Amino acid sequence: MSNIKLFESKKIRSAWNEDDQKWYFSVADVVEALTDSVNVRDYIKKMRKRDAELNSNWGTFCPPLELIAADGKRRKTQCANVESLLRIIQSIPSPKAEPLKRWLARVGKERIDEIENPELSMARMQTLYEKKGYPKEWIDKRMRGIAVRQDLTDEWQNRGARTSLEFAILTNEIMDGAFDLKVDEYKQVKGLERENLRDHMTDIELILTMLAEATTTKLHRDRDTQGFEPLKKDAREGGSVAGRTRCDIEERAGKPVVTSKNFKALTGKGQKKLQK
Repeated sequence: MSNIKLFESKKIRSAWNEDDQKWYFSVADVVEALTDSVNVRDYIKKMRKRDAELNSNWGTFCPPLELIAADGKRRKTQCANVESLLRIIQSIPSPKAEPLKRWLARVGKERIDEIENPELSMARMQTLYEKKGYPKEWIDKRMRGIAVRQDLTDEWQNRGARTSLEFAILTNEIMDGAFDLKVDEYKQVKGLERENLRDHMTDIELILTMLAEATTTKLHRDRDTQGFEPLKKDAREGGSVAGRTRCDIEERAGKPVVTSKNFKALTGKGQKKLQK
């Protein structure tokens, strides 16, 4: 999957990488947009020569991906994900790059402040949801869900889960037990692609997700679970607790808990309803 993104008046080619689920952007397009260089390749060579650390990691930062060239043909092009791209921008001595550098400095300071005081991070998230137009009652549940999730992932980290793949597998065990759907399947029901699933859950879906994850955390602690496979077993059981509750709700309500409703239609504070 690929698309064209605008950087002010410049077109920046980009591509979605299914392997690591990240967007990648043409390095040459970004450098040209920030420098107005007439010879982008030469500029990049000089930039790499000036920055030894960047040059030594260039192959890792900029894997070749196929993008559509000016002649309409697909060609291998050096691309970088957001993290690598921001690192490259730090090596561009251009007035157009300065606003991005100042933004990076500000964001870095904010993250350091949040490490020292985690409440700042929660407050920032709450403000973002408010600006997007989410209802207050929903935001309260979402914020609580974030805290429950963080508690659980801390336990996974301390008890033997290390990689993002292992975290994803454990999460799928919980979601499958609670909703009979893995995360990707759940997103399909909601009509989502790259969006965060939890940002599009209804109140009851959020509550059941919290129940499943809080139960899993309790099982880990009560059993002093260690190692990936035992953690996986706990996750399955924690999800099934919420799953039984979901089935009970559905039996009494006469309709499914999981729906296709989402918040994709939100455009700001004026719009507060789920999209059907």
